[in-house]
Amino acid sequence: MEYTIKAIGLVHSCYREKFGIPRQPGLVKSGTGAIELLAPCDREEMFTELDTFSHIWLQFMFHEAIADGWRPTVRPPWLGGQKRVGLFASRTPHRPNFLGLSVVRYHGLRKEKGGLFLDISELDLLHGTPIVDIKPYVPYSDALEDATSGFVQFAKQKMAVQFSSEAEASCKRYQQEKNRNLKSLITEVLEQDPRPASQRGLQREYGMLLWDVNVRWMAEEKGFTVFLVIPIE
Repeated sequence: MEYTIKAIGLVHSCYREKFGIPRQPGLVKSGTGAIELLAPCDREEMFTELDTFSHIWLQFMFHEAIADGWRPTVRPPWLGGQKRVGLFASRTPHRPNFLGLSVVRYHGLRKEKGGLFLDISELDLLHGTPIVDIKPYVPYSDALEDATSGFVQFAKQKMAVQFSSEAEASCKRYQQEKNRNLKSLITEVLEQDPRPASQRGLQREYGMLLWDVNVRWMAEEKGFTVFLVIPIE
C-alpha cells in the first residue's frame, strides 16, 4: 500500500547543516526556530487553543537522508559506533519512510509578511525540514514513568567549553545586532559533543554553521575551545 503525505510547514532553524544538531530534542535549550505554515494549513483557526500547551509533537521528514537510502541495521552513537542494532531499535534518520518525531517547546503563533509561523525552541531539526503533522504534548499520557530505555541508560557527561577573547567579542556583537544569545547556543551544542563516535578522542579543528555564522572550534584533551566566530555573507 502507498499513501501520499504533503508538508504542512517548513522549519526555520538555527541548525543550518546536519553537523551540530543535537541527537535528541530538549538537550539544547537555546536552540530556537519557527515553523512556516503552508497552505491550506496556514489558517489561524486550525491552532485555536494550542497556546494552552507548553510543548508540541512534530512529525517530519528526514529529507536529506532520502538520497542515502536505508539499511536494516545501524551503529548508534550511544554504543560508540561499534555495535549494530536493528533500525527500529534506534532513532536513525535512515528509515523506510524517513519519518521523524520530536517534542519541542511551543512559544506561540506569529504573523509576519503575510505568513503564519509557530515559534519553537529546544528543537533538533535541520533548517528546511518539512513538517507533516503537529500535535499537543500531553504529560499525563505522554510521560511514562515506568518506561525503560534499553542501551540508552544515562545522560553523558557534558564537555567543557571555553571561548577565546576574539570569539567572545564576536558573540557579544552578534547578540547586540541580532538579539540572539549565540554564545549560549554554541556552548550548549558543544557540551553535547557533536562529533561522530569514531572521532572522539581526536584533537583537531572543527567548524559548524549556526544561524548565519561559521563557528570554528578546537577539540583538545580537556574539552573544546571556540576560537573564531565568522559571519556568513
